[in-house]
Amino acid sequence: MLKGAWKWQLLDDISQIPATQWDELMQPDTPFNCHSFLLALEQSGCVGAESGWLPMHLVLYQDTQLMAVMPLYRKFHSYGEYVFDWSWADAYDKYQLSYYPKLVSAIPFTPATGARLAIKAGVDRQAVTAMVQQVLQRELQEHSSWHGLFLSSTETAVWHDAAETEIQLSAFVEAPAHHAKLIRREGCQYHWYNRGYSSFDDFLAELSSSKRKNIRKERRQVAEWDYRWRSGAEISPALWQRFFLCYRMTYLKRSGHGGYLNQAFFQSLTASMGDSVKLLLVCAHGDSDEQAVAAALYFHTPNSDTLYGRYWGCLEQHDGLHFEACYYQGIDYCIAQKLACFNAGAQGEHKVLRGFEPVKTYSLHMIAEPAFEQAIADFCQEEIKHNQQYMDGLSAALPYRQQG
Repeated sequence: MLKGAWKWQLLDDISQIPATQWDELMQPDTPFNCHSFLLALEQSGCVGAESGWLPMHLVLYQDTQLMAVMPLYRKFHSYGEYVFDWSWADAYDKYQLSYYPKLVSAIPFTPATGARLAIKAGVDRQAVTAMVQQVLQRELQEHSSWHGLFLSSTETAVWHDAAETEIQLSAFVEAPAHHAKLIRREGCQYHWYNRGYSSFDDFLAELSSSKRKNIRKERRQVAEWDYRWRSGAEISPALWQRFFLCYRMTYLKRSGHGGYLNQAFFQSLTASMGDSVKLLLVCAHGDSDEQAVAAALYFHTPNSDTLYGRYWGCLEQHDGLHFEACYYQGIDYCIAQKLACFNAGAQGEHKVLRGFEPVKTYSLHMIAEPAFEQAIADFCQEEIKHNQQYMDGLSAALPYRQQG
């Protein structure tokens, strides 16, 4: 049983929470759920009214002490989430119901698994998670749904256990007429794992002959390029500007818009993240190019064993350049720095043939409308089965040589 006077608030600006308090609770397990990254998104305008991501971060206090925080946004569309629910929105529209606004607990534009609900150490996590679910149930009276995206498997289990918990706190949250069920979805990403390799050739030796030859061919295509790594303060404002130009041009060619993130966001990262996160920018220069014609941005948190590759762009199309800048340079870095895992972003089955392994991802959902709740729950159950079959097929296609 939780004692003391508990209360909750919804905050429309993460700066209302001191960075030290947020990070003390969150103990950021990725570079993206730290206070500085979320603040940079808000202060640059990437997150806010014009973007359709309205902050309403959930905080819980026991008496006057901050006990839990959770990033929370009010959404008027489904862009930038990477757990796709467009078909759900279409079904609502077909029956002349409003799917938006909805609630989302996620890191905007960032499909990286990590902590979403941060709770003070030593406190009953299951009970506090149950309290948070009570708050969300109340908010579903004004929103169609809540979506918690890219939770860890451990946190997902706690949320399911908490859904069965009855907490004894009088009048904490008035119970709604309908109690929405917790629905789980599963997806797939592709991560590379370092199994003690001493060099890139050491990694290649573990692959089948045909896949090894293919990767060597791809690297030879762009082997004459000059790849320059910059980190932290070495990434000057001019270099950020060049990177943003590459990023924006690639988005325009691929999707017809200039990308979710603006130049102010990228340029603020060096100052805002400081020593808490290592920013790494690899720039590709041709033989006669003084300025980079392609660049990829990586993140690494000190004391973490994972490298995150997130944003990329190019001004010229060259065969093999994307694979080199976004995958092979990252693998080289992980081997050199003895990092265990390389998370190169969402999607991309082509990663599997280059040694990236299928990894399961999790999201949780609450649907306010009873008429749609069961249909969506059934859909997710079928999707989980198909996702497992899909991952089994990908695992069978991995290029590693059979051992034993």
